[in-house]
Amino acid sequence: MTEPKKVSLQVFHSFTAAPERVFDAWLDPAKAGKFLFATPTGEMVKVEIDARVGGKFSFVERRDGVDVAHVGEYLEIERPKRLVFSFGVPLYSAETTRVAIDIVPRGTGCELTLTHDGVLPDYRERTISGWGRILDGLAQNLA
Repeated sequence: MTEPKKVSLQVFHSFTAAPERVFDAWLDPAKAGKFLFATPTGEMVKVEIDARVGGKFSFVERRDGVDVAHVGEYLEIERPKRLVFSFGVPLYSAETTRVAIDIVPRGTGCELTLTHDGVLPDYRERTISGWGRILDGLAQNLA
């Protein structure tokens, strides 16, 4: 049995906030814990960020009594325009994927492109939807 070919997907979002504010929110534990991997019904119980290339992050959200960890390692940090990290959810899979955040200034705000590589085809739409909610949450937290 062959493994399904993994896909790359992109999600776009415009922000009224400056690129620096959008970028910095991804690496600030107090801010990131409010939007990154947070769900409306879960409780964020741990946020750890070692914001340097080679540094790791861990977000643990309690969902219906189950702790779900979202983990990864920072591969590139180019403030305020690019952030790349590995990403995994060990409870569901031992595999990791790669996420790149690219931010381009637009007027007084910016545009963000999120590229997620290595997604299983069956999870494509769910992953796009999840990142969309995360980016909407980021926008709300920056407002």
